[in-house]
Amino acid sequence: MLSRTARTMVKTAKQQPWKVPEFFRGAVLPPGRMLAHQAGLPRLPVPALSQTMDKYLKAVRPLLDDEEFQHTKELVEEFGKEGGLGASLQAKLQMRALERQSWLADWWLQTAYLDFRMPVVLHVSPGIVCPPQNFNSQDEQLKFAAKMVAGLLDYKVQIDNQSVPIDKLGKALLCMDQYYKLFSACRIPGERRDQVVVYGPGSSIRPRHIIVAHNNKFFALDVYDENWKPLSQDLIHAQLQKVVYYSRYPSEPVGILTSENRNTWGKVYKLLRKDKINKASLDAINKGIFMLCLDKETSRGDDKKTSIAHQLLHGGGSEQNSGNRWFDKTLQFTVGTDGAIGLTYEHSPAEGPPIISLLDHMMDYCSKAPEVKETSVEPKEPERLPFTTNDKILEAIDNAKRNLDVQVKDLDLNAVTFHQYGKNFPKSQRMSPDSYIQIALQLAYYKLYKVPCATYESGSTRMFHLGRTDTIRSCSVESLEFCKAMESSDVPPGEKVALLKKAVEGHKKYAQETVSGQGIDRHLLGLKLTAIEAGLNVPDLFMDSAYEQALHFKLSTSQVPSKYDSFLCFGPVVPDGYGFCYNPREEHLNFCISAFNSSPETDSKKLANSLHQSLLDMQEVLSTQAKL
Repeated sequence: MLSRTARTMVKTAKQQPWKVPEFFRGAVLPPGRMLAHQAGLPRLPVPALSQTMDKYLKAVRPLLDDEEFQHTKELVEEFGKEGGLGASLQAKLQMRALERQSWLADWWLQTAYLDFRMPVVLHVSPGIVCPPQNFNSQDEQLKFAAKMVAGLLDYKVQIDNQSVPIDKLGKALLCMDQYYKLFSACRIPGERRDQVVVYGPGSSIRPRHIIVAHNNKFFALDVYDENWKPLSQDLIHAQLQKVVYYSRYPSEPVGILTSENRNTWGKVYKLLRKDKINKASLDAINKGIFMLCLDKETSRGDDKKTSIAHQLLHGGGSEQNSGNRWFDKTLQFTVGTDGAIGLTYEHSPAEGPPIISLLDHMMDYCSKAPEVKETSVEPKEPERLPFTTNDKILEAIDNAKRNLDVQVKDLDLNAVTFHQYGKNFPKSQRMSPDSYIQIALQLAYYKLYKVPCATYESGSTRMFHLGRTDTIRSCSVESLEFCKAMESSDVPPGEKVALLKKAVEGHKKYAQETVSGQGIDRHLLGLKLTAIEAGLNVPDLFMDSAYEQALHFKLSTSQVPSKYDSFLCFGPVVPDGYGFCYNPREEHLNFCISAFNSSPETDSKKLANSLHQSLLDMQEVLSTQAKL
């Protein structure tokens, strides 16, 4: 319900059509089925101020001692009082919501991604590991890569004719906007702010080429004939053979520049574009439908699964395949010589679900599609995309190598599978598998550190037009009570089970509220940005150490389910934290845990072992209680 101030302002408000921000160029849908669907979606609501203030206090309570909590409570009461600063900012935010198709979309794209100046590698872009294949020769690698390309083009047909099945959450139809920002998209570095360009279905430019990387060289490879029919697998295979032949010897790894700090890369990008040859190569890469990276042989070590995760996340370093990348490209598929396959994706246009939908379709195609022979078409030769370098650019490449290698060496990554049971077990206990896993992770962290921590879980807000995410806060008063009980021998099993069910139900309720547009984190961000745009000082509530602690996510998590045994990996969001992604399967659970070796406080293997034990302990206490 609108506040009195907002209702007064509404009388003079005019409904304005939403315009794509200039830093997200080209993302326009043409008229059609999908545009009509998008127009029928509700807009992201602005939650009630009093509701957000109450939920904020509950969220920070387990993180603060009594004195800290009392101080924060006073700040909340002052900010949220009737006629106070919070009410004024709330009214302005409600006005913004009336004037735009989404009050959050451009703010979120800008603050979460395009203004973020850390490298996209590890800090922004996830890697996705697909089930590995078995290749006995380079030609088998190329044949599978050709089939992957054909499968991706088969999916793109649905994008182009707007026939992608509309996602649902229960009976609610979801926003499909992200699907139309995947192909022919690229992030463009700036010295202070980046842009994203999308040559999608509504663009006046219709690219017909993909980018293929091999031995640090880049090629534009047309994948459509003159009549816009996708090339067959055998023709794509023949083209890939030519690419490999033309790039027998490695080049200077210009692509590794995309792993740099965004300000640094923005300056070098500007320098590169001064040369006409470089400008043409950069434009071709930016417009390419997607990138295919044909990697050279990679040393695996004892843990092949984790090694492949490293390869998909960052390329393995300057001596491995990191120069055979263009990390700004939204979709970047990798096929290794030993059967490692997967994807690195630049995160700014989309979250995991559209990417997984694309990957699942690709894997379906690769496993079922027959090989098709086509002899009547003579495709265009692959076009080499050369780069002219000078001393400044070569120096920048050397710096990028060193900087990336430091990051790669610092990454502590652990891909594990829990085989004892899968999501069927919590389902048998009438518990949400996602909530169950999140509470298990709370217990695992508590076992190691004896304290709770702020925990981020990505919650989709795609029930709303242009919805992205909000934060599901898995650390709660209820989860802390359960963790303390599980670590105490004085608490009987029945009480532990009751506390577990309470914690799981509390998480499930919070998750449902978040995906329904009633989360607190994006609302608080909106209030803060409203104050800044109004030229006001940042309110005391947001200068409080409790707010800083609430945003210091030592556990940054995401569930990314797939019909295949795939898993997603990403880096921690704070120096002393963990990244945690999972794909729960019916009979087992896939996890990937990341940390930084430079932090003396974190250890991905210790957390993995603690999680393993926590999952067993929770099963045991539930089974014990069932027998009583």
